[in-house]
Amino acid sequence: VQLQASGGGLVQAGGSLRLSCAASGSIFSNNVMAWFRQPPGKEREFVAGVGWSGGSTYYAESVKGRFTISRDNAKNTVYLQMNSLKPEDTAVYYCAAAPSGSRRYSRERYEYHDWGQGTLVTVSS
Repeated sequence: VQLQASGGGLVQAGGSLRLSCAASGSIFSNNVMAWFRQPPGKEREFVAGVGWSGGSTYYAESVKGRFTISRDNAKNTVYLQMNSLKPEDTAVYYCAAAPSGSRRYSRERYEYHDWGQGTLVTVSS
């Protein structure tokens, strides 16, 4: 599946952004989807994931209660609503797709085979 992330930008601390990831090329509704991020000078880390139907979601502790992942299978799109943003949320955000048919709700990068190009989120203090 091909992925295209968008929606990044510059926002002040406490503000909100919504990221989108449009998918094409295969049956999107068969993929567990996730968002990862890579802060400057650091490793890429898991942020949030969502199951096939959107009913199951899971989050990194650092974003729980502030970020919400969702998906619209009719539009082949997954979203990340980010509220109460903090300077430490500054990163390049990537969407990722697990292999078609997998039901593993993983937080590991190697479990995701398809990646978008990334969108930069900068949170100023």
